[in-house]
Amino acid sequence: MSDERSENLYDAIGGIDTLRRLSNTFYEGVLADPVLAPVFANFTTTHIEHVAVWLGEIFGGPARFTGELGGHQSLLRSHLGLAITEEQRGRWMELMGAAVQKELPDDELLRRRVLEYFDWGTRIAKDVSAAPAGTDLGDPGPTPRWGWDGLVK
Repeated sequence: MSDERSENLYDAIGGIDTLRRLSNTFYEGVLADPVLAPVFANFTTTHIEHVAVWLGEIFGGPARFTGELGGHQSLLRSHLGLAITEEQRGRWMELMGAAVQKELPDDELLRRRVLEYFDWGTRIAKDVSAAPAGTDLGDPGPTPRWGWDGLVK
């Protein structure tokens, strides 16, 4: 990896402010989308900040989601009972791809790595969403981290 890639994805993205813009742009599209709006029927604007904080931690920034918002278990539980379809997951990826193009730095590798995370994460969210609300998920482990080479082991 070259020296310019020595920073983590969080720093390369531009930190929490960029992630807030990404989240805001994305959810503007989601809430107006007939395929996705029903999934977000209980949406509140605090969701935008929670997603930005989650992504910050995922991409190597501060562990605020774990410290303040319940960590990995909380994120997974929030998807229980949503019954996300593959059509909805695909549309989610389309809208996020557009938001990534608009809000992230003009760096093709960076954008590709971020979208690879979203593809991975939305598959997990779809799987978890098939279980009814209140399902015991066991211990999913710590919040995952995603870097220049994908999932950090």
